[in-house]
Amino acid sequence: MHSKHRSDVIEWNRILNPRTLLSVLAGTGLAVLAMKGFMIPNKFLDGGITGISILLHEIFHWNISVLVILFNIPFIYLGYLRIGKTFAVLTVIAVLLLALGLQFVHIEPVTSDRLLIAFFGGIIIGSGIGVVIRAGGVIDGAEVIAVFTKRRTGLSNTEIIMILNTFIFSCAALYLGLETAMYSIITYFAATKATEYVVDGIEEFTAMNIVSSKPEEVKYFLVNEMSKGITVYKGERGYLPGSYEIKTDTDIIVTVVTRLEIRQMRDAIMEIDPKAFIFVQRITEASGGVLKAKSAAH
Repeated sequence: MHSKHRSDVIEWNRILNPRTLLSVLAGTGLAVLAMKGFMIPNKFLDGGITGISILLHEIFHWNISVLVILFNIPFIYLGYLRIGKTFAVLTVIAVLLLALGLQFVHIEPVTSDRLLIAFFGGIIIGSGIGVVIRAGGVIDGAEVIAVFTKRRTGLSNTEIIMILNTFIFSCAALYLGLETAMYSIITYFAATKATEYVVDGIEEFTAMNIVSSKPEEVKYFLVNEMSKGITVYKGERGYLPGSYEIKTDTDIIVTVVTRLEIRQMRDAIMEIDPKAFIFVQRITEASGGVLKAKSAAH
């Protein structure tokens, strides 16, 4: 119970951190600006849940704020099951802020140039998505869709999301016109590149390496509280300037996480050992071992 209580406290401290909440607010603000000032007035789509919501809004004139909330609800729940409470709560906050912004914030169209609309609309919404991801949540449930369909289909996350977006843009071409669909594809790719830039790469797997003076507590936290697999290498620490002769045996703890989990994991480990040395390595593929969300741990 003590360990569970500590984990809950860490999670709520993480969620209620002013920097985290400010990041979520800023990210959703950028998304609202992109959608209201660029995309919706010109019927341009992004991919994922956002794209589906705009498409149905244009075809059936349904309230887009309601669509954004309804479509994200099941994937927030799935994210809670597979990624964790912090991710789910921050995503709820982001989705609700996005819906409120779309409902109550009035923004005049920024420009009438369709190429500028596609390019800058994509950059702005992609930047907003990236800022929210860095905070620990998402605005769009499409990535969670990929997590749950990957094993059954044998396709990569990127391939699954691309198939979903191909369907969305095909519907856009059918109902909104081929030209609008092509501009929407530009918007989508601009958004994707902006998101990559903001979150410093979209590699799905990240190896987190931890050297701590409290290795047993870190191991217990990763395995029993975060349900992660770990690999432990035996190494030496020391060899510092001025005390080169001093060295001690140490455990180098390695676990593989997703980019959505990096900050959450780092903050939690620093709560255990503020002097822990942590470094991450981007990797493009991992398989076997204990898999959780989009990560595989050895």
